[in-house]
Amino acid sequence: MPNIIISSEDQKPVSEQDVEYVERKGIGHPDTLIDGIVESAAVELSKAYMEKAGMVLHHNIDKGLIVGGSSEVKFGSGVITKPIEVIVAGRATREFKNIKFPVDEIITDAAERYLKEHTRFLDVDNEVKIYSKVLKGSADLNGIFGRSTDVPLANDTSFGVGFAPLTETERLTLETERLLNSKGYKTNGPAVGEDIKVMGVRERDKITLTVAIAFVAQFVNSIDDYVSYKEKIANDILENAKKYTDKDVAVFINHGDSHENGDVYLTKSGLSCESGDDGQVGRGNRVNGLITPFRTMSLEAAAGKNPLNHVGKIYNVLAGEIARDVVKLYPQVRECSVSMVSQIGRPIDDPKNLHIGLVLDKGESLNGIGKKISDVASEYLENIGYITKEIIEGKHQIF
Repeated sequence: MPNIIISSEDQKPVSEQDVEYVERKGIGHPDTLIDGIVESAAVELSKAYMEKAGMVLHHNIDKGLIVGGSSEVKFGSGVITKPIEVIVAGRATREFKNIKFPVDEIITDAAERYLKEHTRFLDVDNEVKIYSKVLKGSADLNGIFGRSTDVPLANDTSFGVGFAPLTETERLTLETERLLNSKGYKTNGPAVGEDIKVMGVRERDKITLTVAIAFVAQFVNSIDDYVSYKEKIANDILENAKKYTDKDVAVFINHGDSHENGDVYLTKSGLSCESGDDGQVGRGNRVNGLITPFRTMSLEAAAGKNPLNHVGKIYNVLAGEIARDVVKLYPQVRECSVSMVSQIGRPIDDPKNLHIGLVLDKGESLNGIGKKISDVASEYLENIGYITKEIIEGKHQIF
C-alpha cells in the first residue's frame, strides 16, 4: 500500500488571501527557450532509443544555457552582430548492445528545429551556434536502469508537487501570455515578439499585470508607432481579462521605457537573448507553466530529464494530475496540493511519501472523502507508466 497521507489544511485558499504573486515567462523568454530546447532533445532521444533498442535508455540532459549575443537595433531595422550560443549538457547512453546512438546530432538537430518552430525572426542557421556537451551516464545510474523490471526504479531522491485549481490571477497571467504569443495575435500584430514575461500581482481585489514585450524593430518605424502598439496591446489584454476575472485589472507594458529619451524595448528577432539576457534550464516556469511563490513549489528542473524513471519530472507531472482530478471529483475541495517524494532505487509507483493537503468548504471534513481521495492517488500510482508515453507524445506541459 502506498504511503499516502491526507490532511485537511486550516488556512484560507490562496485566492482569498490578501496578496498573491504569479509569473509567467513566455515561449521566447531565454529561460523558457532553453527549457524547450532540452525537453525537445530529451523527447527525440527517447524516440531514438525506443526505435532502435525497444526501450527508453538512461539520459538526463537537464543542464543547458543560452548565452546571449549582441545586436544593433533602431526603429525600422536591426541586425544581430554576435551569434547567440546554445549549450546543452548532461548524460546520455551512446551505445547499448552494440547499437550506437548519434547523441550529439540528435540533440543539435532537435535544438535547431525547436528554435525554428518557436521563433519567427531569428535566422537560426546564421545567428545561433549550438553545442552538445553531453557525455555518457555514470555506472551507478545506468545500473539502476539495468535493474528495472516491470516498474522503473527512481534514479534520484527528489520530490514533485502540484496543485489545483488555478486562481483567477494564475489563470489570467497564463492566458495573457498565451494570447500575445498565439498565432492569431502574431498575424494581426507581427511587431509583438515571442519574448514576453507577465507578472501578475493581486492586492485584495485589484490585479496588476506588468508585461515585458520584446518588440520587433522592422515593424516599428517611430516612437509614435511604438506607443500606439503599447496602447493597443494593453487594451487587448484588458478585454481578454474579462474572460477570467471580474476584478479590477491594470496593465503596464514595458514599464522601464522612457519615451522621451527614446529608451524602448526593440529587438531584431523578438528575443531578448539576441543582446540583453541569457537563459538557463530550471530558472523559469514550473510544469504547470507558472512561477507561484504563494504555493508549494519544487525547484526541480523538469525539462530534459528522462521520462522513464526520473521522478524530478514524473512526480511533478503526476502530482498536478492528481490535484486536478481531486478538485474535479469533489466540489467540496476548494484547493488541493499534492507532494510526492522518492528514494533513489525505489520503484516509482511506491513513493516514500505522497501527501495531499486539502482546503475544504466550511463545515466539510475528511470523513467520507479521505479514503476515496487516497484511492484516486493509488490508482494513478498503479498506472504510472502512462506518464512516460504521454510525455514523449507531448501531451503534458513541462514548462
